[in-house]
Amino acid sequence: MRFIWTQLTSMRTALMLLLLLAVAAVPGSLFPQRRAGADIVETWIDDNPTIGPILDFLGMFDVYSSVWFSAIYLMLFVSLVGCLWPRGRQHLKTLRQPPARTPRNLKRLPEYGQLVLESDGPTPKEALVDAEKILKKSGYRTELRDGSVGAERGYFREVGNILFHFGLLGVIVFMGIGGLFKYEGQKIIVEGDGFANNLVSYDSFTPGTAFSEDRLSPFSIQLDDFDVVYDRESETHYGQALDYTAAMQVTPGPGEETYQDAIKVNDPLTIDGVRIFLVGNGYAPNITVRDGNDDIAYSGPVIAQIQDPNTNSSLVVLKAPDAKPEQLGFVGMFLPTSYTGDDGVAVSIDPDAFNPELILNSYYGDLGLDDGTPQNVYVLDTDRMTELNSRNNDAGGITLGVGDTHELPDDMGSITFDSWDRYVGLDIHYDPSKWGVGFFSALALVALVMSLYIRRRRAWVKATEQDGRTVIEYGLLARGEAFGLRDENIKLRQSFDTTWPVIPPNTSEDT
Repeated sequence: MRFIWTQLTSMRTALMLLLLLAVAAVPGSLFPQRRAGADIVETWIDDNPTIGPILDFLGMFDVYSSVWFSAIYLMLFVSLVGCLWPRGRQHLKTLRQPPARTPRNLKRLPEYGQLVLESDGPTPKEALVDAEKILKKSGYRTELRDGSVGAERGYFREVGNILFHFGLLGVIVFMGIGGLFKYEGQKIIVEGDGFANNLVSYDSFTPGTAFSEDRLSPFSIQLDDFDVVYDRESETHYGQALDYTAAMQVTPGPGEETYQDAIKVNDPLTIDGVRIFLVGNGYAPNITVRDGNDDIAYSGPVIAQIQDPNTNSSLVVLKAPDAKPEQLGFVGMFLPTSYTGDDGVAVSIDPDAFNPELILNSYYGDLGLDDGTPQNVYVLDTDRMTELNSRNNDAGGITLGVGDTHELPDDMGSITFDSWDRYVGLDIHYDPSKWGVGFFSALALVALVMSLYIRRRRAWVKATEQDGRTVIEYGLLARGEAFGLRDENIKLRQSFDTTWPVIPPNTSEDT
């Protein structure tokens, strides 16, 4: 058992587990995850009936909550704690200990030097006091001894190593906290509509494993206006969007005062720790559908999914399950600036809405919604439906400008293009651990720089008296890499030369 604990808490094991954790996270990017969209996972499994169930059994669609990923995560946590505690205690003892004892023969050190002072120079004791001051000024921790000075520096290199691993440990802990309590969701809001921060208002929602609905901040927002600035001067980028601004009304909580704010790309709105990002936009034509009984089967905005970002040509899918006597469905395009060429095909020639038109096909029959099976709102399943309007039949397709109404064949009803609005797609994030993760990430980065650039060095200076003159010997030793040790010797020698009256060397070998 002791052997297992020793191996688990070794730094080598911690680094291996850190690498293994990074490798284990790769499937989370390769395969769809249930927390992000269970429907997508089920569709993937259906499309891959052989390997899909096997991957599901192995937890590839729930990577970050799987047993094997959690085991690696916990072992890494234990390993880091087991590494840091004894290593920190040992370094604390090292800081309390004096520099290493002075070697008998300094000539055997990698860097060695000898100086002979003038007869009117300082005595050996005075020279050692001066040497101690010089070494302290160079950042060494010193100890004045009988006949020598011991010095050492670079203790913060090990401090950097410890803080680096402590930073990794902090990141792991706070990422775990974030996985428990964070949540994120998506919401599409049309101009004039609002959003209240509760579960039923989200279009999609991904909670943390310990999420509670009570943690949702009771704020609400309303999209007053969405403004897009287009390039109207450049010949090469004419019509390209330059700026997006969503003007919002924000109410932080019940009974609190409403204020105006704005959301831009990379400039989120923050409310009580919840960050709201602008991630998408488009057009929402307002459409009214009347059924064969002349009752309103649908009335309101329809989210058009942009297909061509250069012209904002957008896919429109409208389902009217309440229509009588038959359910109605429409699919086609919203063209912000419609232009019909000589071939009779309408296209959009500008992303702004200068001449908006709806180009639609219509169907009647069973939409497939009555059995409760989830459907993609941007896909119209026409397998159990009959075509009413299309370019391929005698009734022709439906072309509507703003305010136009089209009567459907066979007295199936009518469709009216009332107006259009813009919509925005919002990403709503709450992560109480982000500041902790950011702090410990920065700590690990600073500590890594410390451990890379701070060098451990030991230095000793001896002073003796020979023939009435003080003779200085000094040596340097690197703890680890010896890079730059020669330069430090030169700097130390220069400090000695400027401090004492040194007799110039008689030979080139004398350093």
